[in-house]
Amino acid sequence: MPSDQRLPSLSKKQKKAERKQFISQKQLSKWQRQMKIRRIVIIAAAVFLAGILSWVGFGYYQEEVAPFREVVLRVNSIPFTMGYYIDMLDIWTRDIEQEQLFSVISSMADIVATNIINAEVTRQSAPSLGIEVTREEIDQRVKENKFPEEKVYRDLASSMLWQEKLQQYFESQLPEVVEQAQIEVMLVESEEIAAEVARRLDAGGNFTLLADEFSCSSEFKGDLGWLPRELMPNALVADVAFSLTPGEVSPPIWDASAVKDVGYWIIRVEERKDNEIRAQGILVGSEVEAEKVRAELLRGGDFATLAGQYSQHESKAKGGDLGWLERGDMNSAAFDEVAFNLTVNEISFPVKDTSLETTGGYWIVKVVARGERSVEGENREKLRDKHWSEWFEQQKKNSQIENLLDEEKKSWAISQVLQRRYR
Repeated sequence: MPSDQRLPSLSKKQKKAERKQFISQKQLSKWQRQMKIRRIVIIAAAVFLAGILSWVGFGYYQEEVAPFREVVLRVNSIPFTMGYYIDMLDIWTRDIEQEQLFSVISSMADIVATNIINAEVTRQSAPSLGIEVTREEIDQRVKENKFPEEKVYRDLASSMLWQEKLQQYFESQLPEVVEQAQIEVMLVESEEIAAEVARRLDAGGNFTLLADEFSCSSEFKGDLGWLPRELMPNALVADVAFSLTPGEVSPPIWDASAVKDVGYWIIRVEERKDNEIRAQGILVGSEVEAEKVRAELLRGGDFATLAGQYSQHESKAKGGDLGWLERGDMNSAAFDEVAFNLTVNEISFPVKDTSLETTGGYWIVKVVARGERSVEGENREKLRDKHWSEWFEQQKKNSQIENLLDEEKKSWAISQVLQRRYR
C-alpha cells in the first residue's frame, strides 16, 4: 500500500453509531445490578410457587395417598399396605346384604386381617412340604372364577390353590388303619353328681340315658362311636379309653380344663334406680361350689375377695363388679329373672345358667369295644384337618407377624369400603 494513502474518514452516521455502541463502566454496573435483582426475583417467585405446589401436593399426599401406602400388616418381612387391606375387606364383604353390612363389617375387619396373615403364612410355609402353586395354575383359577386381573384377586385364587393342595397332602399322609375305641362318655359338674351316676350305673342303669340326664357337655355326650386316640375329647379321656377293657366303666375323673355348658351365679344387687341395677356376680362351675360360696358370704365373707378367688367370669378382676345393668345386658334370661327381683344387698341362691361355659368337671367313660380299624368318612376328614391345623399353628408360631391395625385404622378402612359401596 502506498505510504501516503489514507484510510477513508468515517461518516457522521457511522460516528454516531459508534458512540451508541460505547458503554461506560457506570452503565455496565447498573445493568448488572438490575439483572441480578431480576434473577433474584425470578428465583424467589419460583421457590414460592414450588413451595405452594409442594404444600398442596403434600396435603394431597398426606390425605389421599399416604394412608393407602401405610404398612398395616407384615409377615416375615412381607408387608401389606392399608390399600391392600381395604381391597380385601371390600371383596370379603361384597356379597353381604346392605341391611346386614353395617352390623357385621366391624367383625369382618378382624377376620380379613387374620385371613391375609394366614394366607401369607401358608404361601411361605407350604413349599417346605414340597407343594407348589404355579403362575399358570393361578391364571387358570382366576379365569374359572371370572376374577378381575388384579393382585388381590390373584392372591385369592392363589390362596384357594394352596388350601386345596395342603388338604390333599395331609389326606395322603393318613394311615389306612389305626387303633380305635368305641366309647360312651359324660361330663358332670361335681363330685357329688359323679358319685350319684356311678351308683346308678352299678345298679344297672343305662349309660346313654344317664348321660342325657346328667352330662353338661353338648359336644361330648353319650355314644361317640369309634374314635382313634387323636380324636378323643382330650388326652385324659384318650388315656382312660385305651386303658380300659371293653365293657368297663371308669371311675369319675376330675378334669380342670374340661369345658361345660353350664355355670351357676351368685348375685348381689348394690343399688337400684328406675329399670337399672348395679350388681356384683360370682360365676362358678357347679351348684355345690355355688352353695359353698354363698355360705361364706352369709357368714360375712367379702364379696369382692370371694369373686377374685372363685369366679370364672371376666368381672373377677374387678371383684365381681358388673356395673349398672339393664335387662338383657348379660345376655342371660336366667340371670335377669333373679337379679332384677332381688332386694338391695340380698344374696341370691345359686342361679343355673346354661347360656355360657365354665371349666372343670368329672368325666365318666365306658369302653364298648376296641381294635384296629380303617379310618373312614367324617373321622378321616377330622383327622386330616387336625394334622393340617397343628402344622399350620406351628408355622404361624415360627413366623414373625405384625398387626398394626388399631381401632382407628380399622374404622378408617371400614369408612373407605362404605364410601366405595355407596358413593
